[in-house]
Amino acid sequence: MSMFDKLSNDEPVHEVIKSAFNTDLPIQGAWGYTQELSTTITSSDTPYVQLEHMFASMRAYLEMNMTQIESSRYGSINVNELSREEVTTGDNRYHKVSYAITAMKESLYTAFIKEYKENYGEETFDLSGHFQKRKEATLHREVLHWFKIS
Repeated sequence: MSMFDKLSNDEPVHEVIKSAFNTDLPIQGAWGYTQELSTTITSSDTPYVQLEHMFASMRAYLEMNMTQIESSRYGSINVNELSREEVTTGDNRYHKVSYAITAMKESLYTAFIKEYKENYGEETFDLSGHFQKRKEATLHREVLHWFKIS
């Protein structure tokens, strides 16, 4: 079970993306949590892999930051592709893509950055200890995205 709620399909996905990120993506459908609720890429001059990564990053930011109360927000969100598979069902073609996401609570990240800026170069600053604490504070999750290619 995920600690983040799935985004609802109450509003068209492309309109949510436009409102939240001021970006027009050539997409329709849903948020891509399952094959049945896939995100449809309608057409694009941008390579699919790049467009899919952009969308996955936006979904992660919406799930982990924008829909969270301030004390639960994550920042420093990084999305990296782990694997991809092409699935054909009838006349439909899908990309089933797995992403690894790392992130850190915003409040912790801000404190780590402040500590680093204030202490870097100081003889007493334990730089390796600092980065070990950052590593331990990092959340790791794996998510799946379904993209229908039209």
